[in-house]
Amino acid sequence: MIYLDHAATSPVRPEALEAMRPYLTGVFGNPSSRHTAGEAAASALEDARARVARVLGMRPGDVIFTAGGTEANNLAVKGIVLGVLDTDRRHLITSPIEHESILESAAYLERFHGVEVTRVAVDENGRVAPDAVAHALRDDTALVSLGHANNEIGTVQDAAAIAAAVGRVPLHLDAVQSAGWLPLAGLGADAISVAGHKLGAPKGTGALAVRGRVPLEPLLHGGGQERGRRSGTENVAGAMALATALELAEAEREVIAAQVGALTGRFITGVLEAVPQAVATGDPVHRLPGTASFTFAGTSGEAVLLELERRGVISSSGSACAAGSDEPSHVLLACGIAPEVSQTSVRFTFGREPLPEDAPERLAALVADAVGAVSG
Repeated sequence: MIYLDHAATSPVRPEALEAMRPYLTGVFGNPSSRHTAGEAAASALEDARARVARVLGMRPGDVIFTAGGTEANNLAVKGIVLGVLDTDRRHLITSPIEHESILESAAYLERFHGVEVTRVAVDENGRVAPDAVAHALRDDTALVSLGHANNEIGTVQDAAAIAAAVGRVPLHLDAVQSAGWLPLAGLGADAISVAGHKLGAPKGTGALAVRGRVPLEPLLHGGGQERGRRSGTENVAGAMALATALELAEAEREVIAAQVGALTGRFITGVLEAVPQAVATGDPVHRLPGTASFTFAGTSGEAVLLELERRGVISSSGSACAAGSDEPSHVLLACGIAPEVSQTSVRFTFGREPLPEDAPERLAALVADAVGAVSG
C-alpha cells in the first residue's frame, strides 16, 4: 500500500513518540500545580513553547498550545477580531479558498457579531494578489486571515508581499499545510497556526503563535492557562511531541522539500502524459513540494479513488475536513472550474518517507489504469 494522503494526516514520528513518553508516565504532573511534579511539567511545557517559537520566528510568550489546526484557526480569526470589537473595527479580509475552520469562523462573526467579511478573489491557480488585499483594506479592518498554502491544490501565497501590503493590520497565516515544507520565520505574519498531525506529531496537537501587540479574546474560559488566552489543563506530552516534530521537519526541510518536489514533479508529468483528460490544478510553480492535484473530466473523483485503492494507492478527493460531502470543492469553484469538473478532482500528497526511484512513473501508470477503468 502506498499512502499519498499526507495533507490529511501523516504517521507519527518515532522521535515524537519518545519525546511524549516521559510526560505520560513519570513526569505526569499538572503544570499549574505548585509542587515538584507540577513544576517539572511546567518546565517541559515552557521548553516546548520556546522550541516552537524559534521555528515560527516568534517569542515564547506568543505561543499558545491548542488541540490542533482547527482550534488554532478559530482562535486566530475569532479571538483577534473579537479582541478589537470595542474599537468598532468590524471588518475581516480572507479568501474563498480557505480551510473550513477559517471560512466558518468568518461566517460566525458575520452572523452573531455584525462583522463585515471581504473574500478577496483568487486567480485560476488559487493565488491571492497582494494588491487586491491592499485594495480591500479599510480603516476598520481588524484582521487579514489567509492560508499560507492551500490544503487541496497546494498553491502557496506570497506571504511576505501580502504582509507588506497590509501594513499594520494584523495578518494571520494558516500554516497547517506549509509548516515543515516552507520557511515560516520572517514572513511578517502577526499570527501563525500549525497542526501536529501534518508534521509527525499525534492528532490533537497544534499551536497558534500571536504577537504580543495583537489583542486576543480567549475562546475557552476557565483557569487562565496559556497566559489567560486558552484555559484548560495543558497537554504537556502533546506539546513536547509537536515541538520535536516541528524542529525535525524544519531541520530537514530544505533537503526533503527538494527531493519530494522533484519526485512530485515527475509524477505530475507522468499523469499528464498518460491520462488525456487530466488537468493539473493549483499553481504550477508556487505550490507545496508534495502536492499534486488533478481533475479527470468524464469520471467521478470518488470512483477513481476506489479504483486507486484497489491498486494499492491511498489518495483523496480534497480536504479530509469535507469528507463525505457530495458538493463540488469550494476551492476549485473559486478558481473558476465548473462544478461538474470539480467533482472529478483527486489529490495526491507525498510525505517525507523515501519511495523507490521509479515510484513516480509506476504511480502515474496506476492512475492512468484507474481513470481508464471508470471513464465512460
